[in-house]
Formats: sequence, structure tokens, C-alpha cells
Amino acid sequence: MSSQPAGSAPAPTPAFILSNLLVCSSLWGSAFLFVKLSGSLNPFVLASLRGVIGATSLAAWFLIQGKRILPQRHEWRVWAFLGTFNGWLPNVLVAYALTQIATAPAAMIQASSPLIVALVSHLLFADERLTPQRLLGVLVGFIGMGVLIGPAALSDSGISPSGIVAMVLVACSYAAANVYVRTVKAMDPARMALGQQIGSGSAATVLALAVAGPAAFAPVPAHLAPLLALGVMSTALPILLFMNLIRRTGPTRASMVGYLAPVWSILLAVLFLNESVGPREILGGAVVLSGVALVSFSGKLR
Repeated sequence: MSSQPAGSAPAPTPAFILSNLLVCSSLWGSAFLFVKLSGSLNPFVLASLRGVIGATSLAAWFLIQGKRILPQRHEWRVWAFLGTFNGWLPNVLVAYALTQIATAPAAMIQASSPLIVALVSHLLFADERLTPQRLLGVLVGFIGMGVLIGPAALSDSGISPSGIVAMVLVACSYAAANVYVRTVKAMDPARMALGQQIGSGSAATVLALAVAGPAAFAPVPAHLAPLLALGVMSTALPILLFMNLIRRTGPTRASMVGYLAPVWSILLAVLFLNESVGPREILGGAVVLSGVALVSFSGKLR
């Protein structure tokens, strides 16, 4: 007889984890490509469309299944937090950063998010304590970050400090959301994904109208195809997978998406955007991802 508690989800198998990580990371990794293909849209407008399209896609999926889409009283706080820290805030920052720096360094800096997750989870959760291997991974990862962002401090480097700072804030924002999801009890991961996109799209639209004005939405029809791909393929679908992954495996394991997504982002940028990757980016990215690997591939599944 199984010792698993009644009504609890089965323990995640390695095949479940790997397949979800590969699919989720490839979808999320394509976001940088579609942001670039969306042209020079205002970052708030781009975040607004990404959130609204993502929310509409998830809401349609809910309605097809006959499920409600309006929040209950206890869901408002969760939806607002995730809509901010896993939604409009990093979306705006990414859209801005990609006007300042290339895809490769941006994706690699974002890949440091699991290192931040590991540090915060160590302080908050007893079953996420840093082992010596994980601590080494965090240190190695931050050394790689230094390789990536250090030259931005030099005035003649040609690297935009504001773009670097924006991507560091993106990594921190995603880390905060990942850890927060672990603290949410008894909420359907799919509803968290829906709420995140509703919160993100609503807030970003209000901000876009206030900051940029209605005229900033005029170029949207010319970029509708990449915006639809960004909202559906790179936002709605992967967030569904990711929320479930966090609940099943814990934030440290789930944040391995950040270990894999840059590979897809850089590959797509080289293939479709004619971007190149220099020795510094290769070295810094390899060190960061090595650190993330040390953090992620040790300890228990939770």
C-alpha cells in the first residue's frame, strides 16, 4: 500500500521534471526574440499587450472548460503580487533592456535568478537549506555575473549600464515571485497563472496610458504577429507549466528554467536576429550557468 497521503499529488519523476523544464524553457526563451521583433514599441505598451494577450488566452482556456475567471476574495493579493513581480514589472524592464543591450548578455543575466532564489529559500524554508555544493554554486554563479556585468562600469566599454541594471532587476523580480509562490497554500496553479496575467495586463495597460499615452499604441497593428506569439507562446503557455512545476518540485528545482532558457534565447537570436556572441559573454554565461547547475542538481526534489 502506498504511503502517499490521500489527495496529494504524486512525487515528481525525473522524466516529469526534465520534460516540463525543456518545454517551459524553450517557450520562455523565445520571448526575447519576439520582443526584439516587436520593434520600437514603448516598453509599457509592449508589457501591456503581452499581459492582455496572455490573460485573454488563459481566460479563454478557462471558459472552454467551464471554469470561472473572476477572482475570489483570498486571491486578490496573490494575483496582484504575481502580476507585478512575475508580470508587468519584469516585462517592462526586459523590453527596455533589449533596446540597450544584446539578447545574449540580457538572457545570461536573467539566468542568475535561480541563484537569488536559492539564497532567499535558504533563509525562509527548512527544506531548501544550502548544502556546501549549493553554496559553491551560488558563489560560482555570482563570479560569472561579475564577468558579464563588470565591464559596464568602464566608461569606454560600450556596454549600457542602464540595460545591465534593468536585467539584474528582472532577475530579482522573478526570484521574488518564485519564492512567493511557494508560500501560497491551496490555490490551483492554473488560477495563479491566470491571475498573474490579468494583474499584469491590467496594471501595464493603466501605466502605458498614463506614461506613454494612447498614441503609443498606434504602431501595435504593424507588430501584431510577434505580439500574439509573445502573449500566447512565450507567456500564457509557459506560465501554466511553470506554476505547476513550482508547486510540484519547489522553487529551487523549478527555477532551473532559468538555467535552460538563455540557451534557447541565444540560439534564436543568432539564427533569426543575426546577433553574435563574444568570448566574454561565452565565458561569463558558462560560469553563471555552471553555478546554477551546481545549485539546481543537488539535494532533494523539493
